[in-house]
Amino acid sequence: MKKTTKLFLVFAIISITSVFSQKKSNGTVFIEHPAIKIVEDMTKAFVAGDSAKVASYLADDFKSWNGVETTTKPKGQDKASYAGNAKFWHNNLDYFSISRTKGAYPDAIEYKDDNQKNVVWVQTWEDLKGVHKKTGVKFSMLIHKLFVVNKDNKIQTIINYFNESVFDEVRSSFTNRTNGTIYNHHDNINTVRKAMYDFENSNIDKCLSYYSDDATFYDINETFGTSSTKAEIKPMWEKFLKDYEIVSIDMIGYPDYLEYEMGNGREVLSWWNYHLIRKSDKKAITVPFHFSNSFDAEGKIVAEMAYYSQTLLSAK
Repeated sequence: MKKTTKLFLVFAIISITSVFSQKKSNGTVFIEHPAIKIVEDMTKAFVAGDSAKVASYLADDFKSWNGVETTTKPKGQDKASYAGNAKFWHNNLDYFSISRTKGAYPDAIEYKDDNQKNVVWVQTWEDLKGVHKKTGVKFSMLIHKLFVVNKDNKIQTIINYFNESVFDEVRSSFTNRTNGTIYNHHDNINTVRKAMYDFENSNIDKCLSYYSDDATFYDINETFGTSSTKAEIKPMWEKFLKDYEIVSIDMIGYPDYLEYEMGNGREVLSWWNYHLIRKSDKKAITVPFHFSNSFDAEGKIVAEMAYYSQTLLSAK
């Protein structure tokens, strides 16, 4: 054996021994524990909006803390405020529930530290769900909580961790506000019309010239989230023209061009009737289509979503 190999093995053994020698137990983790039942029973009372019952599980010096609080001197929530919150949540959310996240379960931890001997820590991973009654905003959030249960089997501390962005949407939804301008005439509408009538006249290359090189194409009949590139959509459109004769494509109503303030979005919504003859059996069919076309700042179509019934195209 080479000397370098021997040295490597010696160092490897030393490293492994060092890693294992650094392990030190500081308590016990329980999958079942009376403290877990206390926590989950309190949570059930909270969802039910039973403030009095929630309070019965809390210590007199109880405090609840926001684990993602950004203020330098947070005050936390006392027993009365937290218990009263149960009624608030219950009264403001339809279908309110808090349940274990799939595949997760609570842990109860008894630490060996002298200052932790009279308490048990319980950590939970849960799904909070509901629909805000006033605004219709859907709550579907993951929450992680740390509980401290004292020797009297009362909860003395809760630390909450969850994404608070849903509350921003609720607050914003209490007032009416605009989000841009709707046009019934605009050059982007003109672009959609020109592209549509190029397709009606079997001029696929000219039709595609209105789309950016990296444009994506979506079809409501395809698996959600899948899309086609510009190169992939061309043979699909060619096959459509091979299978169907276009008698005419007629606009339904008029397109809307939406220029959004939020996100600088640009979208043309249009509705059409495709009057077709299926070449395989000479059957005349009419299929309504709805298109949602996204534009970039240069007036190119960067994304298209097509809504139509595949069943109507293949109906006997």
